[in-house]
Amino acid sequence: MIIDYARVSTQDQNPDFQVDALEKTVFEQIFQEKVTGNLRERPELSQCLRMLRTGGTLVVWKLDRLARSLKDSAEIVQDINDRDIGFKSLTEAIDTTRSGGRLVFHILGALAEFEHDLIRERTIAGLQAALSPWFEPWS
Repeated sequence: MIIDYARVSTQDQNPDFQVDALEKTVFEQIFQEKVTGNLRERPELSQCLRMLRTGGTLVVWKLDRLARSLKDSAEIVQDINDRDIGFKSLTEAIDTTRSGGRLVFHILGALAEFEHDLIRERTIAGLQAALSPWFEPWS
């Protein structure tokens, strides 16, 4: 079972370009939605993920259409890979049904984790810098 997923972020945008690219692949169903990737609740994506079965593949036009952050994408793909479901992104030529694609995705996952750590470190440093005058002794 091959299922395609297309998403645009706003009601003003049109997913036709994505759908046209996805329709050139072999598929059984295309799910489309107009919702920001920042939202955890994406009804069409949830339904799409529920429909996928072992041996199936989820196909997207571009990785950022799956989720807003690399970390979120990595979590979704790890979840479906744990269920023996493949993932393909047409634009980035990622295909986790092949060993090279799994390697590329693991590298992207490591980068996502690294990015998350950097954001956390910068946030802590910023908070410390903002609060430091309050904690230094007055001279």
